[in-house]
Amino acid sequence: MDKKKFPPFSLTRLLNTVFAPKAGESVAILIDLPNPRDIKDFKFLKEETLTIQRYAYTVFYEGLKAGGLAELKLSGGEMFAYQITGGSNLDLPATGYDSDGREVLLESEVYTQYDIILCISTYSATAPLTAFAKQFGFRGATLHGLNEIILNTGLSVDYNEVSRNGEKLRLGLTKADFFDIDYEVDGKKYTLKLLTNKQEAQKSHGLCRGEKPDVANLPAGEIYFVPESAEGVFPMRYEDGTLGLMDVSKGRVQRAKLLRGKQTTIDEHNRKLASDPVTGEIGELGFGTQELPPSGRDIQDEKILGTLHVATGRSDHLGGHLTPEKFANAKNATHDDILFSPTKTPEIHVTQVRMHRDGKQEVVIEHYQPSEYLRQLLAR
Repeated sequence: MDKKKFPPFSLTRLLNTVFAPKAGESVAILIDLPNPRDIKDFKFLKEETLTIQRYAYTVFYEGLKAGGLAELKLSGGEMFAYQITGGSNLDLPATGYDSDGREVLLESEVYTQYDIILCISTYSATAPLTAFAKQFGFRGATLHGLNEIILNTGLSVDYNEVSRNGEKLRLGLTKADFFDIDYEVDGKKYTLKLLTNKQEAQKSHGLCRGEKPDVANLPAGEIYFVPESAEGVFPMRYEDGTLGLMDVSKGRVQRAKLLRGKQTTIDEHNRKLASDPVTGEIGELGFGTQELPPSGRDIQDEKILGTLHVATGRSDHLGGHLTPEKFANAKNATHDDILFSPTKTPEIHVTQVRMHRDGKQEVVIEHYQPSEYLRQLLAR
């Protein structure tokens, strides 16, 4: 997969393909910063660790100012910063700052004033930005975790083709009754069953055109469901490398058990599940659709054909029912993707994923490779 050749990145091609913007529409860039006041005179560029925000400035902000706006016949191009949230898809603050150092109200001075908003951040803002898009009528894209590999591969593809291939796979998976995922860790086997109950499969395909408010997640390229329930067990790798076994019933992770690593990590997770049970709710099942190289960032790596992800927590941006106010603690209202791939979870082997639909069974993924069934769908 990583030998595929990609065209050079082009900001104007990306924006034109994703948004098909009309002449005169306005565009803005949002970034997150530990100290959002550091956007004044772009002071944050002096901090070498802020690589994502640097790409937002050098590639997107300067690219728009240096000719992108004129070529696309767009206005604006301003950049704003908000306080880093500290978690995936947590609600955004009400205020931010512009490059003059002036405090701004994001609703009245950004969300309602621009037609297209690009959010290039450390943590995903897809859920809150999608809610704001529907409320205020803009279109947008979230590009959290941006790095050089993503720029030169996942953001350089033709999203017309990504959309076409996504639709082929969506039609091949839609209205499934349930999915079984078989895992293997240290020679022991586990299975998670996710009930989709004939719901329409959805696709993240990177196109956000027309007048309908919407937010694309870039790089795009996945087919996903919001499971109605789930049963079984599955292994999970924590950030510190600890492996835990998640006990799932009634659609939620009920409790975690140590497989390998630190018991304290498991204990902390179990305390969170006990104090705020909805944090364990299974909110997504997703399958990658693109042939891309691993980038080290989930935003791209979950879009790779042959990978899958199961998410817990907030699901309203995907059409689910779990909204931030249903959490006991607002800081827990995250949407956390649990990616299974050869590079992200080498200790966890996904031996097979099976789709059950209308009494028939189709293998979807085997040993982190797309099945013949998926290959035939793409070949149509």
